[in-house]
Amino acid sequence: MSAATKEVKRITTHVLKNMKIQGEKISMLTAYDYSMARILDEAGIEVLLVGDSASNVMAGHETTLPITLDQMIYHAQSVIRAVKRSFVVVDLPFGSYQGNEMKALDSAIRIMKESGAHAVKLEGGAEIVESVKKILSAGIPVMGHLGLTPQSIYKFGTYTVRAKEMDEAEKLIEDAKLLDETGCFGLVLEKIPAKLGKEVSETISIPTIGIGAGPHTDGQVLVSHDLFGITKDFKPRFLRRYLDLYSTMKDAAQQYMMDVKRQDFPNEKEQY
Repeated sequence: MSAATKEVKRITTHVLKNMKIQGEKISMLTAYDYSMARILDEAGIEVLLVGDSASNVMAGHETTLPITLDQMIYHAQSVIRAVKRSFVVVDLPFGSYQGNEMKALDSAIRIMKESGAHAVKLEGGAEIVESVKKILSAGIPVMGHLGLTPQSIYKFGTYTVRAKEMDEAEKLIEDAKLLDETGCFGLVLEKIPAKLGKEVSETISIPTIGIGAGPHTDGQVLVSHDLFGITKDFKPRFLRRYLDLYSTMKDAAQQYMMDVKRQDFPNEKEQY
């Protein structure tokens, strides 16, 4: 642990900026409920993302589009109750900020007031910069998100790597600079070439958090359910599964079922 986070009681945007300056990598994972957030907070994860990926892993939707602002606030409230040290960022869901900066401000204010979260995250660059400015004007920290932006999946038509071509890469760099200059405190870079992730990270002053963006970003983020192996069908190249909880939990459930059926559970020590 470097001087950036040593003895830090609470992770803040200032701490994250210092981590970039001092070269200490930032760890970020998703959390959607109290129990998971408590584990990750106690593990020392610096940033918890209440991601709209809850639409996929918690609700079973094919995309992130169906989740609502009310549902995001519910998940954020659950996470905040567990956290003592981590910095909590909440995704603004699809339809809550695009094309209307006043709606974006109202959505961000609701998240901050009703959940107690520390920041919000928006997908996009120049096309959503007015929404970013309006939210920042209320003193709400904003994290950007470029590259593969899942809320625009029907525009892209695919989840393949973004910004492989020169024109898209140049636009991504310009958008990153714009978000930095506008006042975002950090930037998620999703599923872009590692070389581009390095270039962006070295070009802007704010921390970059990569997911499928190579090793040179200032930090990394994964969906916790993927990392722990609770999900099993999602297998992108960038994902490292640290556990296989799907199999472990399935085996435990089957063992419980058999114990119940053969009247082994509860035994004498497990009754009153």
